[in-house]
Amino acid sequence: MGTDIIVIFNGTDYMYIPIIHIHSFCPLKKNELDALAPIESSSIKTGGNNHELSLRVTLHQAQGQSTEIYLIDDQPLHGYITEIMDDYFEFYSPIYKTMYISTKHLKWLIPYPTNECPYGLNNLKFQLSAVTEASVDTFKNKIEKFIDKIIVFNIGGSKSHIGTIKNVEEQVVVLEAARAVKDYINIDHIKTIHGV
Repeated sequence: MGTDIIVIFNGTDYMYIPIIHIHSFCPLKKNELDALAPIESSSIKTGGNNHELSLRVTLHQAQGQSTEIYLIDDQPLHGYITEIMDDYFEFYSPIYKTMYISTKHLKWLIPYPTNECPYGLNNLKFQLSAVTEASVDTFKNKIEKFIDKIIVFNIGGSKSHIGTIKNVEEQVVVLEAARAVKDYINIDHIKTIHGV
């Protein structure tokens, strides 16, 4: 357990879960614990270089390696973290391409075993697919960079929004949908953004 994250081995994978998203939990009994003992250690190391485990340290250690993350509606994302900013990170997915994800909405992260890539892709081809652009420090500022561009908020889940960002006013994004209907979206409820 770290300052703001807990690590759980689920019998197959190490799951890094921000404590803010944990409602409650029960410890396993000794015999249950022995049955779930991991064979390999995680690719994310704890306590190295005098760094206490935290969400930010975990994101930095996961950067550049294949990772599964969970944010929305039973829809895990597979890809890798390309850059970490103040309150969001850039994530490359072979399905959705470059996405920007609000850190506060990350429910869990599972690093893939070393040299494994999503969808059976070749590691070199997968890593070269990402295209990064100039980063800005906050998620709100990143959203502002998409003004007058068509975007998808929240990756097409049940709470997704598709349209052109017209303006960002304080905590509200003005988004124009396909038939010129305007939605006003609270930035705190935007989990992901990606351009189309």
